Amino acid sequence: MELGYSHAQGQRVLRQRNLLALATLLLGALVIILFLIASARDREIVLQPVLRSNLTVSSAGVSKDYLEMITRDVAVLTLNRSPRNLEYWMNEVLEITHAGSQGAVKGELLKILDEQRGSSISQTFTIQSMKVDPKALVSEVAGELQTIVGNRVISVENRRFRYTWDYTGLSLKLVGFGMVTDKPGEKS
Repeated sequence: MELGYSHAQGQRVLRQRNLLALATLLLGALVIILFLIASARDREIVLQPVLRSNLTVSSAGVSKDYLEMITRDVAVLTLNRSPRNLEYWMNEVLEITHAGSQGAVKGELLKILDEQRGSSISQTFTIQSMKVDPKALVSEVAGELQTIVGNRVISVENRRFRYTWDYTGLSLKLVGFGMVTDKPGEKS
């Protein structure tokens, strides 16, 4: 009886060892197959933008850094235009505009589009300073506005532009923008 019990015990251990070896071979083959699939696929790397500090978006309000970065990008978009990019320019400005303000903004953009279409007038803006107020959702950029006709610079003026924003949920949208004109006796 002792001999039969020992033999059965030995067979059970042998079976377990064989199952473990088979499982190891199957897992090894699976790892090799997955490695081959992964190496054959296109790779994608998500690049973080270069920022001065960590950026978070919160329902509590817009951070100063976020409003500054958005203002910088929107100022470059809205204030640099040429006859060759007018349709793109208008569509992109409308894309970032709040739905409630799109009609009024589109009306103003269409006036600019009609004035510049078919001409050789281009405009470039170089930002020199910026002020943002995250509580009031207002930002101002000041800089040099160049007007170019053909390939000649016809005017270079220091100008300020104000952007007003709406922050709903976690979405910051442009409500309006325009040139700031100083009142008489006020310094810019």
